[in-house]
Amino acid sequence: MIAITSLLDKKHTERVLELIENLERRFGLRGVKMTPYPHLTLLTAEIPDMQEMKEYLDQICLETTPFKIRTTGLGIFPGPNPVIYTPVLRTPLLNNFHDRLHRDIAEMSSEMGVYYNPNMWLPHISLALGDTSQELLGPILAFLSSYNFNWEIELNNLTLLQKRGDYFLKDEEFRFVKNEYIF
Repeated sequence: MIAITSLLDKKHTERVLELIENLERRFGLRGVKMTPYPHLTLLTAEIPDMQEMKEYLDQICLETTPFKIRTTGLGIFPGPNPVIYTPVLRTPLLNNFHDRLHRDIAEMSSEMGVYYNPNMWLPHISLALGDTSQELLGPILAFLSSYNFNWEIELNNLTLLQKRGDYFLKDEEFRFVKNEYIF
């Protein structure tokens, strides 16, 4: 499976990496580092023809103007190893962009990640995953509650990530290049 993501801007990349480092120092959490780049995952898919996928991503980025997303608060995906994240607010612009990607990529995919279906997708930026525990959840949330998660982030790329060993690493990054002209 590959992941289609958008890497965060420099300011928010640094902010998320600082939080991740603090969580590692304080609680020993490293699992989220399996993807070493703070990002928003738009979808996951099994793609038989990667060249077709890359051509598609290049084309959609030529047609896309950078746009802003907002985050707020903290969220949890429950389970034995809860995922801790900051939610990204769904807006019509983000929903339309995601819907188009999902629809188009589904046509070239042999399998789509179920959690990224437009009806189920909960956009978020992961802060801790994989090595958390229910016992650590309370102390982690108490620690994170002193931070402000009301962020405005400019998305300006689509980045293809692929699993390599234990990590999800950058395969290729495509920049949004369409300019917004105001007359």
